[in-house]
Amino acid sequence: MVVLAFAIPAVVILGSLLLFAASRRSETTKAEGQLSKETRQRDLDSQGSDETASTGSGQISGREIERAAVIERLGRDEIEEPEITVPVQWTAPDEEAVGVARRQFLNRSIVGLMGLSITSFGAACIAFLYGGGGGGGFGSKIKVGNVTDVEAKIDAANGFLYVPEGRMWVTKYPLGSIKKAEAAYSSPELAGMQSGLVALYQKCPHLGCRVPECLTSQWFECPCHGSQYNRVGEKRSGPAPRGMDRFAMEVKDGVFVVDTGTIIQGPPIGTNTTGQEAEGPNCIGQSDH
Repeated sequence: MVVLAFAIPAVVILGSLLLFAASRRSETTKAEGQLSKETRQRDLDSQGSDETASTGSGQISGREIERAAVIERLGRDEIEEPEITVPVQWTAPDEEAVGVARRQFLNRSIVGLMGLSITSFGAACIAFLYGGGGGGGFGSKIKVGNVTDVEAKIDAANGFLYVPEGRMWVTKYPLGSIKKAEAAYSSPELAGMQSGLVALYQKCPHLGCRVPECLTSQWFECPCHGSQYNRVGEKRSGPAPRGMDRFAMEVKDGVFVVDTGTIIQGPPIGTNTTGQEAEGPNCIGQSDH
């Protein structure tokens, strides 16, 4: 098998060389043409004398002239000097210049990202401190809704409407108690009460727990330490130091607006302008007054 592996390529190469030589010889023969019998005989008879004459007198035989013409023609037709193209020499880039460009790109990217981060942080701070003016979230003025619509929502929620974006409870204030309220509350609070509404901060003034409603007693009752408040946030029992804090309120064109950025401390202990008692069982045990 090893001998065949070398012999077969050798035979193919040898055959190719023989074919090439035969084709070249055929082309030369065609180029020279065929001579007549008389001409060939005359050339043979005069071959000796031609060779002597050519060497002695400097004359060239007809065969040599024909052969020279063939060689000249073949050389002119087949041998063409190729056009020489000078290759452009490759030059490596300057490593120092490449390094500088890379550093510039990285530096500019880092500076750009830092600038974007600082801008975003600044915008967030401004939005937190000053944002909202028209009714965003906690810390801004919130349009709770038309007074009659808000009252309907309170009735549908069994007396207590929670507004999560303002962290507040909204309840009804009895219009028959306005005279007493005028002696206990400030103008920003009265502006809402005179329309029959009050907005209370959800945090217990004791330790800050979120105060839920109690539907059975119709009071607010803190589950952390048992402080209790009537429906308008006036303290009735428990360790709380005052009533529930509330927000500044106003009514514009019939719309109830609560300024959650202005928190007003709840009324002192003993304030009870509505006289509301528990209307059912308390949700937590009674605490000492």
